Amino acid sequence: MGGRLAGEPFVQVAIELDDAMTFGADEMMVVAVAAEPVAGLARMMVELVDDAAFAERGERSVHGCKPDPAVALPKRLVDFLRRCVLPLLGEGGEHRQALARGAEALLCQKLGWALVHHACRIVHMRLRTILIMVAAASVALAVSGCGSSSNGSSGKERVVAAFYPIAFAAEQIGGSRVEVRNLTPAGAEPHDLEVTPSNLEAFRSADLVLLLGHGFQPQIERAAGSGERVVLLLDTPGLNRFANNDPHVWLDPLRYALIVRRIGNALHASEAAARLLARLQALDREYRRGLAHCARHEIVTSHEAFAYLGQRYGLRQIAVEGLSPEAEPTPQKLASAIALVRKTHATTVFFETLVSPRIAETVARDTGRKTAVLDPIEGLTPAAQDRGEDYFSVMRSNLAALRQALGCR
Repeated sequence: MGGRLAGEPFVQVAIELDDAMTFGADEMMVVAVAAEPVAGLARMMVELVDDAAFAERGERSVHGCKPDPAVALPKRLVDFLRRCVLPLLGEGGEHRQALARGAEALLCQKLGWALVHHACRIVHMRLRTILIMVAAASVALAVSGCGSSSNGSSGKERVVAAFYPIAFAAEQIGGSRVEVRNLTPAGAEPHDLEVTPSNLEAFRSADLVLLLGHGFQPQIERAAGSGERVVLLLDTPGLNRFANNDPHVWLDPLRYALIVRRIGNALHASEAAARLLARLQALDREYRRGLAHCARHEIVTSHEAFAYLGQRYGLRQIAVEGLSPEAEPTPQKLASAIALVRKTHATTVFFETLVSPRIAETVARDTGRKTAVLDPIEGLTPAAQDRGEDYFSVMRSNLAALRQALGCR
């Protein structure tokens, strides 16, 4: 059924939530959705119809709309809906209602014009969560591959960056001619960043999307999609990444330099990138001098983030937790870390700024050691941001902390 919402056309989308086993209707929800993006989605539905598509199992009449086997929707359409629609229907948000896991959704769209004859298509797919009220005038169902990019009224190139080290490089290289949006807010841990409608709008309007890739931020990567304007920086040649899929390459200044060069190429700003590369090479020299003569070479960390840095400068990382900063160590791994701390005579257990220091404090307490901060620079805290800290200042603070812990001269 059509109408107007805030002065804009809209259609009502009726969603029947069915029990996964019995297909018995549990409840009905009706929301207003902007007409234009629904029309665009319907066009794609029609274009992607495949007569050899889904089996008809589970299809039945929904509020007067008869299932039409001739236009059964193929798997590639469901894949499109997952990529372009599910982020908007994703988890969290005050206008969303979560369903029990395993629920099935049958969606019947009634469009108020002759765009689709009889205007009823059934999409049978598993949803984890459903449903968001879309502001009719401002939100489009678009991500990379589902919309088009455009420059803002400022005329600056719009760059979307996944998290702080990437955003910092883009800002340093692009300067005043780019507008960089960091998807990870200050003080937030980037690994499990969730997609929001504003993220989707940022992807739609971006000229360049810079992501780390390889599952570092899985929801963000799925929502951004692929294409020439989406750059996955862990694919940069020469990084020599570890087999355990450790993403923390930016903590090695020379590996980070490879990423900087690639961002410079993507922004067509090789000269500005060269200036940032020179600063990274100088930082590498500082680390080499600062860590050349140390009494110890083992660094005990709560989070397994410093292996690349350790490899570059001859240090051995003893990590209590794994690659995910939120992971809880097993009792066996905790006991092993405590034993290694005692064996190596390490004086310090390092924790980081964006996650709880509880595990590091436990190891320090059980071994009689002290704790200190070693920052993986996955993001700045609001306080650090207010102080004007940046990648280089935090890396130098890390160097000072390492020198003190390792007894360097």
